[in-house]
Amino acid sequence: MILRDQEVDEEIVDAELVEDGELVPAALAPRPLVDEHTVLMPGESIPTSDDPRRTYTERDLYVSEETAQALKEAKEEGSPQRRTAMGLFEAWCAAQGRVAEPCTTATYTEYGRHLMARGLKVTTIRHYMSLIRTSMPPGRKPDNSLFLLLLTQYRKKNKRALRRKEAFPITLPYLVPMMEKAEADDRPIGRRDSAMFAFGYRFLGRSVEDVDLELEDVTILDDRVLVWLAEDKTHKGEEQTLVLHDRPDLNLIFRLRRWVGYLAEQGITTGPVFREVLRSGKVASSETRARRGATKRGAHLRPQTVNERVKLWFAAAGLKTDGRPVSSHSLRAGGATDLGMNGATDEELEEAGRWKKGSRIPRERYVRPTKDASRDPFKKVPVHDPAAKTQE
Repeated sequence: MILRDQEVDEEIVDAELVEDGELVPAALAPRPLVDEHTVLMPGESIPTSDDPRRTYTERDLYVSEETAQALKEAKEEGSPQRRTAMGLFEAWCAAQGRVAEPCTTATYTEYGRHLMARGLKVTTIRHYMSLIRTSMPPGRKPDNSLFLLLLTQYRKKNKRALRRKEAFPITLPYLVPMMEKAEADDRPIGRRDSAMFAFGYRFLGRSVEDVDLELEDVTILDDRVLVWLAEDKTHKGEEQTLVLHDRPDLNLIFRLRRWVGYLAEQGITTGPVFREVLRSGKVASSETRARRGATKRGAHLRPQTVNERVKLWFAAAGLKTDGRPVSSHSLRAGGATDLGMNGATDEELEEAGRWKKGSRIPRERYVRPTKDASRDPFKKVPVHDPAAKTQE
């Protein structure tokens, strides 16, 4: 082992001169236990390795069985996107013979380059890599500086990777036929879907917020629906009570009350509002879903299920898009687009969709593209009509 000059000097200073063959007691001075974050009060001594107040035992290191179980459940529940990102990362690590958790900086950087090699969008790569990094144990997160360096180069060399493909907005002219088609057979699943679509449009929520909704948090009045939220993506730790006014074309109260009444007929008055419906027409219980292996979300629907139902009824209603994909996010996009195209202010859009104050997303992502698509400066140019000149 090679010692630095300072280390060599310290070895010499601490050495004792002894006769050959004489043993030296291995008594070492107490080691200070401080770092750049240590804060001491006036008169308080510097803690050292022999301070009895700093002698840890197993009791200081282990959590209880209850806490361990709670941590396991919290980790398993997580967000669907985080589970997806980690699932793909773990599969790639297994194929590469690498450790997924906690991963090394080299593995993290290599996986980022792997996503770039697939030609994914910059926003998608950044989102997935962020989810993976935050999934690592506390204090064991990889350094992302090398990955960000690669991403910067990828952004410069792959302009197509910067392109965002937004969801097609399901505005009322599209939404109403979808709900009517879902209700045409008068089946429970169709009534659930129409209530879910009406709520999703008016609530302007993200699909995970729709399916996480609990019956206890919803109050249905004669002309409005009150929704209590403990928090949302942009209001962490900030509870809200939203007022959703009804309108004749949406029939939110009728559709939601009809579905909630159907749940009550089966003895369901608590828990998720939107649940899986079996072929028999009965609503699946948590026990039923557990037996089928759906243990992650219990009785709650998966956000992906909303995505699938939106696509199903959009196609069944014979509707067409302008090339943009239809997804569960189309409900949120549709509500925002309808508001923006009909004179809603920036503040009203932000409040309705619970975006951060000053967010450019409502205008730039939902309103401006629609206005730009309908704007045609060539309308000012008269139509060329050869027949008209011949008559002259």
